[in-house]
Amino acid sequence: MALPPVFRTTAARLSALYLLLFGLCAVVLVFYTTGLSVRMMTSQTQETINEEVLGLATAYQRGGLPMLVRVIERRSRQPSANLYLIADANGRILAGNVEDIQPGVIELDGWTEQPFSYQRYGEGSERRNRDTAETEAVQPNVETRHAAIALVSRLPNQMIVLVGRDLGEPERFRVVVRRALVAALTMMALGGLLIWFFVGRRALKHIDSVSEASQRIMGGDLSGRLPVTGAGDEFDRLSENLNAMLSRIASLNEGLRQVSDNIAHDLKTPLSRMRNRCEAVLAAAPKDTDAYRQALESTIAESDQLIRTFNAILMISRLEAGYSTETMTRLDLSEVVSDVVELYEPAAEEAGVALESQIQPEVLIDGNRELIAQSISNIVENAIKYSAGNVEAPRVSVALSRQGTEAILRVTDNGPGIPDEVDRKRATERFVRLEHSRSQPGSGLGLSLAKAAMGFHGGRLELEPADPGLSVVMAFPTGRKGE
Repeated sequence: MALPPVFRTTAARLSALYLLLFGLCAVVLVFYTTGLSVRMMTSQTQETINEEVLGLATAYQRGGLPMLVRVIERRSRQPSANLYLIADANGRILAGNVEDIQPGVIELDGWTEQPFSYQRYGEGSERRNRDTAETEAVQPNVETRHAAIALVSRLPNQMIVLVGRDLGEPERFRVVVRRALVAALTMMALGGLLIWFFVGRRALKHIDSVSEASQRIMGGDLSGRLPVTGAGDEFDRLSENLNAMLSRIASLNEGLRQVSDNIAHDLKTPLSRMRNRCEAVLAAAPKDTDAYRQALESTIAESDQLIRTFNAILMISRLEAGYSTETMTRLDLSEVVSDVVELYEPAAEEAGVALESQIQPEVLIDGNRELIAQSISNIVENAIKYSAGNVEAPRVSVALSRQGTEAILRVTDNGPGIPDEVDRKRATERFVRLEHSRSQPGSGLGLSLAKAAMGFHGGRLELEPADPGLSVVMAFPTGRKGE
């Protein structure tokens, strides 16, 4: 027979295991507590018997056998749990409050090893009279027997003296203790079963809701998220982590879709231009060697640009995925920035842009020189390109300084900038070109590559308004890796 779903959950199985272990411990506790209580009552009973024997021994020393018999007779008539018996050498009972005793007990000498059964004086006749008056449904002639322990002693004249105590009270105490423990443990077991059941149902309901959400997500609804109840338990923490993972997957899928669209859009134009150029050359001047050469040179230039674009895409993907094989070394960022500024000074002068620099010396970081140099070059090139011809006195400044635990590189131009904050965030995405006319050369991968390189180095890339112009901030950590 198949078990209900609630009994197949991990919570239910763990609860069952804990309940079983608790039950075993509880049973051991019941028997241990009961046995300890019985031993304590038995010890107290033996102390009481020893006190009675001491009193009888004192009476025997004072008045001999007659005094001993009188004391036993007097104590026998008092209501108590004590037993008194005097018998001759043959075992015939002469005095006391015991009418019948288990055979072999009075033949012992010292403490009885096991509790024995006995019948008090007068209880047999009372029982027989009561049985006679009752109906036949009640069993007749059933004697009332008790259990006791005793100390058996022999007098110098070989007469036997037995002093004992009834075990009814310890036995009743043991039964009461055991019943109370069993009742308490039964109630706790029932409570544990109920808690187990309801906790298992709650866990199963939560897992079912997670399974339903997972099925919708696997069906293609990447906007779906796992439910979070707000309880802050392990289910909520798991759902929050999975939701963060789903958000990351959705973001990557959206980025992949945008990259695919941009690749199809941005690469279609140069490929079409290459094809049309080759077709035009073949149609217009099939025997003109110079025309062929120019067409091939243009085709090679377009092909090189396409190769650089694809290489940039691959580099960005590797950096963002963390799978880049680029090595990290301790380098002087000041030298790298100085080299880039020196490299672009002729281009800036040709474009009529004033290129200024303020570089703090000996700014050391852990990084890859080629990646950092390429990223800075992309940013400086963009600053020169978008400031040239847009203002009367185009200017680009490059500033490097150490601020706390970071090295801050700031490239600022006085061009049109990016006034919209949303556009500034989009500018670092792949193939995003905010110049809709696309009159300027480029593929829209420069800032994307710089952002990926900064993420690879554990830094950050920020775009800030310069009023006028744009300021691109690159923040590098200056501490060594592992520190």
